Formats: sequence, C-alpha cells, structure tokens
Amino acid sequence: MRLSHYFLPTLKETPAEAQIASHRLMLRSGMINQTTAGIYSWLPLGLRVLQKIEKIVAEEQDRIGCHRVLMPTLQPASLWKESGRYDDYGKEMLRIKDRHDRDMLYGPTNEEVITDIVRQYVKSYRQLPQTLYQIGWKFRDEIRPRFGVMRGREFFMKDGYSFDLDYPGAKETYKKIFESYLVTFRRMGLTAIPVQADSGAIGGDLSHEFQIVAPTGESTIYYDAAYDSLKPEEMTFDHLQTLYAAADEKHDADKCPVPEDRLKSARGIEVGHIFYFGTKYSKAMNLSVVGADGESIIPEMGSYGIGVSRLVGAIIEANHDDNGIVWPDAVAPFQVGLINAKSGDARADEIANNLYQILTKQGFEVLYDDRDERPGVKFSNMDLIGIPGQIIVGNKTLEHGVVEIKNRRTGERNDMSIETWLNKVASK
Repeated sequence: MRLSHYFLPTLKETPAEAQIASHRLMLRSGMINQTTAGIYSWLPLGLRVLQKIEKIVAEEQDRIGCHRVLMPTLQPASLWKESGRYDDYGKEMLRIKDRHDRDMLYGPTNEEVITDIVRQYVKSYRQLPQTLYQIGWKFRDEIRPRFGVMRGREFFMKDGYSFDLDYPGAKETYKKIFESYLVTFRRMGLTAIPVQADSGAIGGDLSHEFQIVAPTGESTIYYDAAYDSLKPEEMTFDHLQTLYAAADEKHDADKCPVPEDRLKSARGIEVGHIFYFGTKYSKAMNLSVVGADGESIIPEMGSYGIGVSRLVGAIIEANHDDNGIVWPDAVAPFQVGLINAKSGDARADEIANNLYQILTKQGFEVLYDDRDERPGVKFSNMDLIGIPGQIIVGNKTLEHGVVEIKNRRTGERNDMSIETWLNKVASK
C-alpha cells in the first residue's frame, strides 16, 4: 500500500477527550473516528487490525470444533420476556418499537436467540454437544462511555454458546474453551490471567474473566505471583485452578489462600468472559431433547465472550511507548514499513519502488511511505502507527547499496542488503 494513496488521517495533536493511551493513539494514528459518544467508525488502518484479531479468534474457535453463525443485531423482545430477562437487564439495553408497534431491542447478547435456534432444530441427544459462536456488532447504552473502544456503546464481539447433555459434558466444554482462550490471547502477544468473577446479568455459578494487566485497567485483580513465570504447557484449566486469581468483587483478604508475600495486585483490562449457567435459559425457554431411553433432557448451557474491538485498545495499552504504538507481529496492520528518505531523488525513487514490488510479490504486507515529505515526518509517522519492521532507503543505500532495518519494538537498527534481510525473515 502506497501511503500517498492511502486514507490515513493522522493527527499531530492529542484530542482533548482522549484520556488513556489507546484512545489517544487510535485517534492520532487514524485508526478510528468518533461518530458520536461511544460510537466509532473504523478507518482503514484500524479495520486491518480489527480483522486480524477477528481472524485469530475465529481460527481458535474453529480449531476446537465450534461452528460459526451470524445472528441479527435486532431481536424481538418476546424472546427476552420468555427467559425472564427483559425487565431485569436495565437501561443498558436499547429498547425500540417497530412500525407494527412490536417491542424490539438491539441485542447486547444472544442467549435467547441462540436458544430459540437450537430448540427449533435439535431434538435428539445424538445432536449434542454443540457449540455455536458468532463475531458481530452489539450495543449497550453505557451511561458514561469513555476510553475510546475500551468502553464504547457499540462494540465488535465474539460470543459463543454451548449445549451439552449433562454437567460433566458442560464442564468439559467449559474447560476446552477456557484453554482455547489462553491460546487465542497468546497468539496476539498477550498473557491473560483468568480470574474468578461474578456472572452479572448473564447468570450462572461458574465464571472467569480473562484480564490483561495494564495501568489503565478498570478493575483490580489479585493473583498468585506464580502466574508471572508460567510456561505455555502449564496454562491448562486444571493447573490454573490450583493458583489463586480473583477480581476485586470476588477477593476476600481474610480468606485468601495465598501468602501475603506471594500475592500480587494489579489493574486489569477484561478482554474475555466465560460463564456456565446450566439450564437457566434452556429450562425457561422449553428447550429439551429426547435421550437414549426416551426421557426428556434439558441441555446444560454456557456462554463465552471475547471483546474483539476492545482487544485493539487492550493490545495498545500493553504495547506502546512515547513515540506511538508497538504492534505485536500477529495483529500489526502491516508487517513492513518502507520509507523512502530521499523522495525526489531519481535513483532512490527507483530503488524504493523496486523494493516495494519485491516485498509485495514475496507476500509481505507493506506500507510504503512514498510521500514528498521530510524524512523526520515519515519516521515519526511510522513509529506512531507501530509497524513492527521498518526498511529505510536513504544515503547509505545510494552510497553503499544497503538499507537500514529498524526493529520498532527494540529500536535496534542494522544496515544490510535487502537479500540478507529477506533470507533472515524467511528463516524465522
């Protein structure tokens, strides 16, 4: 992508309403534009990141046998009245009437809709277990939307729903998704701490929040210091149940099993939340299947959420410096930032254009700053948007035939031929 033709409205000044790093940097780097309070348009750079996160989430759900669906954003209130939640949910739910004066709502979650789908088509025990998920837009009318995409009113979310024949099966599904979430976040360069949590309006008696430690987190979490040195193979449900981690509302200092010298506290950003709630919805909405002996079985259910758009902000909160965003490779909008520091020099233009063609043909996602701008402006822009690897065509290229390679995360700079760099990348 040539930056001279790309829609990237970066800002030099920080907007006054932006209070935390991710909000400031998403606005300054041209990732989002505020349409109204708590509601944002995703611009090309931000959308690329959002889609990469969505892809990772979907891949890990598919890997464990979940099936993707897409449910409507508008739902009939009648389903929520069936479950008993319509009057309980609160003002966060946007309630409306259609032209026929029927009560409708903009879905903040989809337990009712998915239960209705399953009760129409699943009739036998042979059709279970099933786990269905979607990734789509939701709306909750936050009283004070703030912090950009971290607490907006409209948000992009993965929500999954499991249906099992009995509690042991439901528990196994819960464990499988619990572990898949740890892999999902690890692929994004994040270490998530699963903490015991309240189920809130969803309901249920087994619940974990997945928290990313960051100074701007909205809640306090308490956890065993052993979390800081866990190996990937230790990140299993059974092992983590032996370690203490709890959100503020679940933490009791008098009953905490962790010695004071090993107990850590930190601010956390919630990026995922999973619940087991048994037959809360299936029973209320008359979902049952015929068992092997002809008996009626009410399926056990759970729900599993990941804040996809919130993750964009959380990743930035955990990966930024004074110059801008520092994207983990897996979610970076582009892999390589190519900078022509000698724009207007015929030879430098030719070399940079050729490099762009080579890199593109090699399959790299390249953002090529070919603008007629001062080098300092190009360098600061590339640091602001956080492209992991930068290739600089400048005086050293013209004099010695080498380009400068900059690692955005470490700041390390090396001079090398483009062939050497390509071989180095190919060997990783």
